[in-house]
Amino acid sequence: MQIFIRRIFRWSSIGIASPLKISTMHHKADVSSQAKHVHLSANPMELSFFSWICSVAPAFPVRAQNIKILSEPSEFYDALLRKSSTAKHRIVVSSLYLGTGHLEKALVESIRHRMVDLQGQLKVTFLLDHCRGSRGNINSRSMIAPLLEEQPDSVQVSLYHTIALRGLLRSILPQRFNEVVGLQHMKLYIFDNTIIISGANLSHDYFTNRQDRYVIIEDCEDLANFYVNLVHKVCEFSFQLLPNGSTELHSAWPPDCHPYNGDKNKFIDNAQRQIEKIIKPTTIESKNIPKNTSDTWVYPLVQMGQLKIHQDSEVTLDLLQRSPPGSQIHLATGYFNLPKQYMDIILNKSEATYHILTAHPTANGFLNAPGLAGGIPALYTQLAKDFFLRSCALKQHNRVQIQEYIQPGWTYHGKGLWLTLPGQQFPSLTLIGSPNFGSRSVDRDLETQIAIVTSNEELQSRLADERNRLYGKGHEVNKATFTRNDRQVPLWVFCISRFFRRLF
Repeated sequence: MQIFIRRIFRWSSIGIASPLKISTMHHKADVSSQAKHVHLSANPMELSFFSWICSVAPAFPVRAQNIKILSEPSEFYDALLRKSSTAKHRIVVSSLYLGTGHLEKALVESIRHRMVDLQGQLKVTFLLDHCRGSRGNINSRSMIAPLLEEQPDSVQVSLYHTIALRGLLRSILPQRFNEVVGLQHMKLYIFDNTIIISGANLSHDYFTNRQDRYVIIEDCEDLANFYVNLVHKVCEFSFQLLPNGSTELHSAWPPDCHPYNGDKNKFIDNAQRQIEKIIKPTTIESKNIPKNTSDTWVYPLVQMGQLKIHQDSEVTLDLLQRSPPGSQIHLATGYFNLPKQYMDIILNKSEATYHILTAHPTANGFLNAPGLAGGIPALYTQLAKDFFLRSCALKQHNRVQIQEYIQPGWTYHGKGLWLTLPGQQFPSLTLIGSPNFGSRSVDRDLETQIAIVTSNEELQSRLADERNRLYGKGHEVNKATFTRNDRQVPLWVFCISRFFRRLF
């Protein structure tokens, strides 16, 4: 068995052609010379197997002991408060929105106090979604406005507006419904050289009883700089919130390149070009980690489907297909709606065993929502049922299992992937960040997650503990699941699942 495993790793370390080429990134032709500088083959088998990722994305060595895994929403909130109250020169926040409750106000107040203490030395950047951040009279914009009014030279608030919401569509879609078209969905919380990456937004539920995933990476200056540059670049083609409450395009962005007025393709080309300069594979060596001695590497992955950036889905698809027989893949998402490419590989091409965790309808954040949104839990039930029945028809239901997260009084929003290689006890790779592995994540929203690859046994063990905590609240799906009365899908929801599934 050990000889078989070693042959698999030796085969993978020399590199193979990517089985699926869905990326349109222009830099693909010149990554080979850059990637040669990141040699992982001298490291243990886990690092060698995943070394191909550095030909697609930047690679950052980190210390395993600098990676902390949080398990509770309250820990996430406490970390935000603690880091915001001790930051020295920069706070960079990228989220879908900022809530309007007392916990969110306390977080903003913590940032304000720190800015006052440092007397202009602390620079603060917020990147939020334009539609979600503007919803209602009291919203993300009004929450941050006092901070911006008080220190306009030290605070930047940017609101990303999707290029797909324009013309008649922009005129007729009301608030909340206009968010279906496309969003800024990246979740990054950066304090000096510390990053908190998560799928969680900044609102009360995510601080109390909405389960997500949260990883803190400390003392990672190069990785932090990468993400700061990415956020600032997106800010450049977003609207800027002014102290008087109005918005305008960033001064560095061409005024004739508007997100919803003018030439759509011109905007896409300019934005795509700017993002690709940042995310192309490069050699980044930490000043404090000698070359080729790190046991842990981080690969940031970016997806902006509307801007023709497909880095994250390319790596995810390759991970699913490259995993050898005997691999265990745990894939979690709060919203189960796998794109066709993902389903095809999982059910027809991959030889790994899959354990999929998604939200039970009672753990869906849209449960009992008013209006059409109240049908969303049933919609995801239908999509899960379709996938399950397809796996049964292909006789793959024993290799591909689905579980539903249930915890009374809680909702589930966790997403990510843990990959355990043949013969290994613990996962050596995890994906964590904002993507839900759904059609929205691939085609519509701005997303980012990181691939953490490690041969450090202590970190591997902690990743397994995190995974097991989440899956410990999972209940296996079987044929009887979808025949129960409480799982029947209304006809109108069924129709939406057939014609509009790519919006979810």
